Amino acid sequence: MARGLHLLMAVASRTGVLLIHLGTPAAPARAAVRSYLAEFLSDPKVLDIHPLARFLLLRLVILPFRTPRSAAAYARIWTPQGSPLLVHGLALRDRLREKLADMPVELAMRYGAPHLEHGLAALAAAGCERVVVFPLYPQHAESSFGSAVAAARRHARAFFDDEAVCLVPPFFADEGFLGACAAAVRPALERFLPDHVLFSCHGLPERQVRAADPTRGRCLAAPDCCAALRAENSRCYRAQCFATTRALAERLGLAPASHSTSFQSRLGRARWIGPSTNEALAALAARGRKKVLVFCPSFTADCLETLEEIGLCAAERFRARGGETLELVPALNARPEWVEAAANLVLRACAHDSG
Repeated sequence: MARGLHLLMAVASRTGVLLIHLGTPAAPARAAVRSYLAEFLSDPKVLDIHPLARFLLLRLVILPFRTPRSAAAYARIWTPQGSPLLVHGLALRDRLREKLADMPVELAMRYGAPHLEHGLAALAAAGCERVVVFPLYPQHAESSFGSAVAAARRHARAFFDDEAVCLVPPFFADEGFLGACAAAVRPALERFLPDHVLFSCHGLPERQVRAADPTRGRCLAAPDCCAALRAENSRCYRAQCFATTRALAERLGLAPASHSTSFQSRLGRARWIGPSTNEALAALAARGRKKVLVFCPSFTADCLETLEEIGLCAAERFRARGGETLELVPALNARPEWVEAAANLVLRACAHDSG
């Protein structure tokens, strides 16, 4: 045991950590938002259509029409310190630097700044021989986790050998992550006494979920296809989201009828996984639910999708449909429980790689 701990600490002392969030514009202004959206939606893993169709859709439809709306949305949630996602990401970085005292930690964004290559360069300059890439996405999707890992590996080749890069895998079922989520939700649950708890996860186009189906036929073929994790759907984003919320409901003691799972942030006309958050909230209001508590377990930090889409827009729509109060539980951000869990995920990645 002592020898194993000594080996792990020796490995850790030569290892740096690169935290990766999705990204944020530099300012809530149209030019900055347009630049960010252009980079984000040019990624073929995100907008997975023919390159010419992606270019035309982006340049002729999305950027001209979505940029003003997105800039206005960012302006509603921007803080004096800057983008909430960046503020919370830097706070997590700083807490992990304290927790992992022998390991340099840097924050990068998949799109926008701080850039991936800058974070990797900083770790190399600090004398790191290895790097733990830590995409801050609990569940696996090629458009988020997969894209972040591919980009990080590509940029890392300028500073590290391929074998010197290891990963923190998706952590949707990690006990520390689940415990941190439950610790975030429980006080609001006890204080607010909601009629219903809604776990709202980021959505994906159905075609992207089906692409991860090794059977090429069972995904979304039945209403209960994500009711349990099995070998054939173990890498299914939707199934992993449901697994996370089942685990949280059990930890929080929620009765089956008192909670549900939904998916938000739809874009375009393609079919997206459901049920949608907007439809779920409308149905809850129609059933007479007046107080709804929402937690977003696919987001580890508050950002546009939690603060504006749910905390402001969804709350307004819920009240317009007859509901009274929608309360958003803050994301994990830099909560002590999440810092502890994240540090353990990093150390386990080091131990697995060194073994």
